[in-house]
Amino acid sequence: MIKLYAMRLKSIFIDGIYVDPEIATSYFACDLDKCKGACCFMYGDFGAPLLEEEIEIIQDALPIVKKYLPERNIAYIEKNGFYEKSDIGYATTCIDKKECVFVYWENGTAKCSFEKAFLKGEISFRKPASCHLFPLRNYGLNGASIGGEILKYVKINECEPAVKKGKKENIKLYEFLKPALIRYFGQEWYNKMLKEFKSLNNRR
Repeated sequence: MIKLYAMRLKSIFIDGIYVDPEIATSYFACDLDKCKGACCFMYGDFGAPLLEEEIEIIQDALPIVKKYLPERNIAYIEKNGFYEKSDIGYATTCIDKKECVFVYWENGTAKCSFEKAFLKGEISFRKPASCHLFPLRNYGLNGASIGGEILKYVKINECEPAVKKGKKENIKLYEFLKPALIRYFGQEWYNKMLKEFKSLNNRR
């Protein structure tokens, strides 16, 4: 919590949201051939963070999404549910504290069943916002009291191929995540962020 407060002091402030300055300068572009969808099966106590309003949306989409899931995932959901609640909010359940229950595998790569159904035009929900924004994390939601939302770039070793690809193709993190950032915060907010980033880069 102390680290988040410290980061807030160094952040860019846009309409009530503290933005990690590293988002302005970092390069990033997912490389599934290299990472194999590691963000969908990383070890941890909880799965992908969920907004409370996403739970009902996911529940409604389950009948469609299930047809893309392995039998063991379906059985796990039926026995344990697809989400759990902790002191910091809601999250998807995971098999063996690793694989998200909504993962299906294709040629050795973990993929999202929601995104598959979305791209086929079967549902309007692409994926949980936390997944869409990854590797950004939005702290301060779901009741966490840290004095406002903080949008932070979380670096993990599994995403190193994405950093290399972003540098090679000259794609900044905020450019790669443009659809997710607009979906989550809106076009007007995204435009303000670009203006702040331009000002920041001009001062360097």
